[in-house]
Amino acid sequence: MPDHKDHDVTKTRFEEELSEALRRAGEGFEADDRRGLAAGGLVRGRRQLLRRRAATMGGVLALAAVSVGGVYGGSLLGVGHERVSAAGTGGSARGGGSVDGVTSVAGEPAGTPVTGADVATVLQANTPAGKWTFDDLHANGQAVATGVYDDGKGKAGVSVDLYRAATTGRGEAGRDLVTCPDRVITPYDDCTEQALPGGSRLMIFQGYEYPDKRVLTKNWRAVLLTKDGSVIDASEYNAPTEKDSAISRQNPPFDPAQLRALVTADGWYPLLEQLKQPGKNDGKPTADPSAPVHEELDTTRVTATLRSLLPHGHGLKVVGQGAGYLIVDDGAGRSIVQVNVQEDMGSDRDDLFSGDGVTTEPDGTLVKVTKRAGEKGVEGSVWWMADTMTKDGFRVVVSAFNAGSQLEPPTRPEPALTTAQLKGIATNLKWRTLARG
Repeated sequence: MPDHKDHDVTKTRFEEELSEALRRAGEGFEADDRRGLAAGGLVRGRRQLLRRRAATMGGVLALAAVSVGGVYGGSLLGVGHERVSAAGTGGSARGGGSVDGVTSVAGEPAGTPVTGADVATVLQANTPAGKWTFDDLHANGQAVATGVYDDGKGKAGVSVDLYRAATTGRGEAGRDLVTCPDRVITPYDDCTEQALPGGSRLMIFQGYEYPDKRVLTKNWRAVLLTKDGSVIDASEYNAPTEKDSAISRQNPPFDPAQLRALVTADGWYPLLEQLKQPGKNDGKPTADPSAPVHEELDTTRVTATLRSLLPHGHGLKVVGQGAGYLIVDDGAGRSIVQVNVQEDMGSDRDDLFSGDGVTTEPDGTLVKVTKRAGEKGVEGSVWWMADTMTKDGFRVVVSAFNAGSQLEPPTRPEPALTTAQLKGIATNLKWRTLARG
């Protein structure tokens, strides 16, 4: 017989993780290639899902990456990384050719597998002098180095990820990775975007691990998207780890100019070339540059479709909008309504639509409607959601809060739309028509 205490602990942990996914909104999900979905978009195929960190930038779509049934949605949140090193040794910031005893191959010909140690070597060579300790060096279709940097002014968590954002030689599919987030969804201190010579795009973000600032852990990031769809993604914190560590310094160690210099360093390019070689990265096949691309749906069209499906009457007016969301007011207070659309989600059906509260429409579409508390740090926040999936794995999630932002104090007792209205929007055939283009 199940232990009820264990069940309660599991439930509490899930609720905390779910609320956290909303805040990050993204990691919201880790997709096939790691950290999230582009806000408001239609994702065509599991390989097109962007990284969880994109979700931190993008906002509302963490909702759709998390199962309402109590578990995360399959590979949406897990890449299945394989750790190749742990508890590394410290090294010079101008470190030599090895990390944790693994010899760097950063200068070897294309086709040689990229390792996390390669990433760590380039990271050390392009940051100011300090002591490094790496606790996560892995490669599995991407290459990642995560460690702690200490310049004597306080330890700081730092990570760099290299990966492919697109399945062709074009970088459009990763554009949301280098687009500053919507401040309605993700408050931050500063964010800049820049087009660079040669077709690359750069974003430098200065924000917080928790947008509601319940803990003042700062997260500064630089993301470079190359013309051919390769990504260099660097993050740093003013604490030794991303979470669960006391703040150790006022700001992360590298200022925006140093972050820019890091992600634009020449040393990354041999590694990016190696990542582009199909089947040559730790035995895991990477995207074939000649494969056809499936672009994410224009978020303008997604938002316009959501607007067209709002219920008429009752004095409901749109008072604001952004990528994949509307802010509505019926005279009783502002309420944010959000949408996410995903294709090819059938393999996650059992995880996402299990347990009590799941119903089946006449056409076989599964529906799960939930009412729950919203943001953990926002007293009185209410979050209602309708999660739907057709028999062929087409998923639409529509949600609403009782405030103009999921991080704001409530402006009304309940969201402006009922759960029946959210369900009606989510099951409308317009989404399928939009997806077919």
